[in-house]
Amino acid sequence: MTHPFLFLKWLEEQIGTHIGEHVMYTWFVMLVLILLAFAASRAIKMVPGGLQNFMEVVVSGVETLIEETMGHKGKAYFPLIATFALFILVSNLIALIPGFMPPTANLNTNGALALTVFAMTHIVGVKEHGISYLKHFMGPILVLAPLMFIIEIIGHLARPLSLSLRLFGNMYGHEIVLMIFFALVPFLLPVPMMLMGVLVACIQTFVFTLLAMIYIAGALEEAH
Repeated sequence: MTHPFLFLKWLEEQIGTHIGEHVMYTWFVMLVLILLAFAASRAIKMVPGGLQNFMEVVVSGVETLIEETMGHKGKAYFPLIATFALFILVSNLIALIPGFMPPTANLNTNGALALTVFAMTHIVGVKEHGISYLKHFMGPILVLAPLMFIIEIIGHLARPLSLSLRLFGNMYGHEIVLMIFFALVPFLLPVPMMLMGVLVACIQTFVFTLLAMIYIAGALEEAH
């Protein structure tokens, strides 16, 4: 996908480095989130208002979703899940700003996120159950354990692939459609697509975050 103009790519060329557009915009999203967190927490009040109130609503919403999906044990993984949710949401939304590319429209970024979920799922499983975590791969019937083990391994290896490709496909496709509309009719016509883009950004954030919670919650459960 070739953008007609990318602000950070132009900045990269002026500096004389070549890091990659998706890396530059990943750093940009990280900087936005850091500044947002600092601005919201620098003067915390008992009666929140403005940015603090908005961030508290977002944080409490993620916390409620974690508790409903993962149970009380899921609260320990709030920093990880909230980081996924906020990073992916902001990354998706900057696609609506001309001159900005969403890092989630690049398979490398999504692959890194998906592999983090994959690694954390099994780290959590081993930490919670020890060697008994292998029972998750054996199935309920002992005689079928060898077959179930192979099926479970394939299923677990497919998880990062499906996580990364789902997010990449939706964001990459939306970027292409939006660029075509901007090229053909740069004024009124792209507006409905941009409104749809907000919906797509939120849905894809929710899907990725929900699946990450389900996978980790599965590792926390006792094998049957």
